[in-house]
Amino acid sequence: MEAALSSAWPALHNLSMQTAIPTLFMRGGTSRGPFFLESDLPADPATRDRVLLAVLGSPDRRQIDGLGGAHPLTSKAGIVRKSATPGVDIDFLFVQLQPDSERVDTSANCGNMLAAVAPFALETGLAAPTGATTTLRVLTLNTGMQCDMTVQTPNGQVNYEGTARIDGVPGAAAPVDIDFLDTAGSVCASLLPTGKVKDVIDGIEVTCIDNGMPLVLVPAAALGRSGYEGVAELNADAELKTRLERLRLACGHAMGLGDVGDKNYPKMTLVAPPRLGGSVSTRSFIPHVCHDAIGVLAAVTVATACMLEGSVADGIAVAPAGGGRISVEHPGGEFSVDLEVDPSDPRNVKRAALLRTARLIMRGDVMVPQTVWKKGNTA
Repeated sequence: MEAALSSAWPALHNLSMQTAIPTLFMRGGTSRGPFFLESDLPADPATRDRVLLAVLGSPDRRQIDGLGGAHPLTSKAGIVRKSATPGVDIDFLFVQLQPDSERVDTSANCGNMLAAVAPFALETGLAAPTGATTTLRVLTLNTGMQCDMTVQTPNGQVNYEGTARIDGVPGAAAPVDIDFLDTAGSVCASLLPTGKVKDVIDGIEVTCIDNGMPLVLVPAAALGRSGYEGVAELNADAELKTRLERLRLACGHAMGLGDVGDKNYPKMTLVAPPRLGGSVSTRSFIPHVCHDAIGVLAAVTVATACMLEGSVADGIAVAPAGGGRISVEHPGGEFSVDLEVDPSDPRNVKRAALLRTARLIMRGDVMVPQTVWKKGNTA
């Protein structure tokens, strides 16, 4: 029976009243989603967005009719192409969707999904392995950020098995080393978009900062919280979430981002003294749901704030002078970031590096109704 079904598959596939789109379904860091070659998706952005909504099953809280996982961390997609930029190997466009919304956002980065880009490029032939390890330079089209990614490629194949562990992902895997080249002012005009290390906005002391992700750091104590609450408790704290959103909207204007009511940034992050041997404890909102861990670029940005004298993290965080490893505690464990700063100007972050893991979960075709997109049509 299995052989018969297998032999009949191409005929059934061709008769389908849906459009088949090749995809690799991948985990990158603590996120996952479908990855596509740009050439396999509609060129028209509006049609592309409709396709991605259908692929993920949004808007629907359960995303029951798509590949989404009913959570912002699993409502993501990646679009990849070979780069035409000199010195760059691969271009990556990150797409954030939401389970219960038609919003399709390509304005910000995602360092977790980024971890799967080099493996995807090698799996699809966009790039070729160069030895036991392969390093690719990736340009994130969302903000123009570049990074060097190194993955293990023994015998010309991407290796996914290893001993590297990251909190928020069960088990161990092969490391994906990411060396960010230019993260300051990824969406905002500069590292400190208000021009200050610390501001008082809506009656609360905050640090507005963007070193890969627009972020607002708030001492948890300033909001009457410990900063050690669990994710479920914070998600059920309607008073806190209302207060944070009011503050977020005010900070958005102060950061030059305008009305951020329909945007996924800035993220709001509560900071508290470390209690697990790290540098700082965090609770991050993305932006309305408390993160089970913390985003890659949010961790880089928090770590940067810990290095800045006078920030709201100053006096809360335990950070090495002049750069080094910053351990960012979060609800699922910790996230280590290696920072190198200019000794004469700590606001000048020269290098930010970290380790992630990734895995290819599935390859095949994802099906969308032809009423959403029929190949050859742009609408």
